[in-house]
Amino acid sequence: MQDITTISATGLATAMAEGRLRAEEVMTAFLDRIEAVNPAINAIISLRPREELLAQAREADRQPRKGWLHGMPIAVKDLAAVKGIRTTWGSPIFADHIPVEDDIVVARMRAAGAIFIGKTNTPEWGLGSHSFNEVFGTTRNPYDTSRTAGGSSGGAAAALAARLVPVADGSDMMGSLRNPAAFCNVYGFRPSWGLVPGDPVGDNFMATLSTLGPMGRSPEDIARLLQIMAGPDPALPFGRMAEDYLPQLDGPVAGTRIGWLADWDGDYPCEDGILPICEAALRQFESLGCQIVPLPAPFPARKLWQAWTTLRAFLNAGAKRALYQNPAKRALLKPEAQWEIEQGLTLAADAVYQASSIRSDWYRALARLFRTVDVIALPTAQFWPFPAEWRWPETVGGKPADTYHRWMEIVVPVSLAGLPCLSVPVGFGANGLPMGMQLAGPVGADAAVLRLGHAWHGMTDWPGQRPPAL
Repeated sequence: MQDITTISATGLATAMAEGRLRAEEVMTAFLDRIEAVNPAINAIISLRPREELLAQAREADRQPRKGWLHGMPIAVKDLAAVKGIRTTWGSPIFADHIPVEDDIVVARMRAAGAIFIGKTNTPEWGLGSHSFNEVFGTTRNPYDTSRTAGGSSGGAAAALAARLVPVADGSDMMGSLRNPAAFCNVYGFRPSWGLVPGDPVGDNFMATLSTLGPMGRSPEDIARLLQIMAGPDPALPFGRMAEDYLPQLDGPVAGTRIGWLADWDGDYPCEDGILPICEAALRQFESLGCQIVPLPAPFPARKLWQAWTTLRAFLNAGAKRALYQNPAKRALLKPEAQWEIEQGLTLAADAVYQASSIRSDWYRALARLFRTVDVIALPTAQFWPFPAEWRWPETVGGKPADTYHRWMEIVVPVSLAGLPCLSVPVGFGANGLPMGMQLAGPVGADAAVLRLGHAWHGMTDWPGQRPPAL
């Protein structure tokens, strides 16, 4: 009999809907897998007691199906509140916090029948693409447990790769679901900004850099979870209407023009082997009938970085000012969080305006670019998964890194414009480590990007190559 944990989320949902699998069987299989594998990678945290989860699964078996996630074990990223389950944001300040209500997207997943088993690990406040914190420790890469799983959705990506969960939620400001997807040989989808709502707290008019999104071992699973997560909330501005993504997955991709941006004319230096593995993938896309169009850098990288670091610091300072101003809580903030806040607190209004103007220029430049290509492509990361003991790579392109996140700069063009972007796995380097490539389309082209990824998955199925050590 096939190992239940190896079945796709789509396959599990279908089998449970048809009565070929019971939720209790599925829950037992995943809890057994977590017990056996999670200690080596530390992806799942705040795991609920086994008997509680099995009882909830048995109850799901007795109830009419609520939706696609009915009876499915789900672990939510520890940046989203889940009613009754410890939610810490990776921060010692909230080490014992138990929310009394769900965040919006969590509530939507619950309404679709999800059984929440616990959380997935993340760096403190989601800052940095390496999932470690003082509350739960470090998440390790299933393909090499001496390496990072990335972040900030590192726990989610590692759990997917290790078959600890069938599908997962993530979030992405600076590549937070794309980067770990690449490092763990799975898919991560950053939707068009506004398609998946955050929670209506704090500023919702200016905070337009970060978004929630789905992760999975196939674009089909991602599209199904996106159907649940997406759609406007009346308490939030700028919401986008969801589409029916599933029927669009099997459409033709022949003729798709993919603009290859490589390392942005050298401004985003990549470790050896990353550009060649992506270029090999692009040659495979040609066999699907796609046209590869090499492109020069379409906008100055230094301007994008100026806008990004200014707006990011501005938003971090605004959201976390109260924590920083409390000396006891400030002492519990990691240095990177304190640095972000301090940068933001010193900003003049003119600097924020100039950053927003650069962002607007970039958006207009993309509008022109997307007249000549349908999708742009970049490596998902500039580094292979690095040693788990590092905080971050301290040199980039042979030069000392001037910030803790300079090594992640290649994800900024997509984030700054709010583009829909799928990180697709492209195989393994000579070092045996996974890598991914970003495929991004114009705002609103979510279905087209997922369709391209679906065709890619049908030809390659890289996530089918399970971690050998596990």
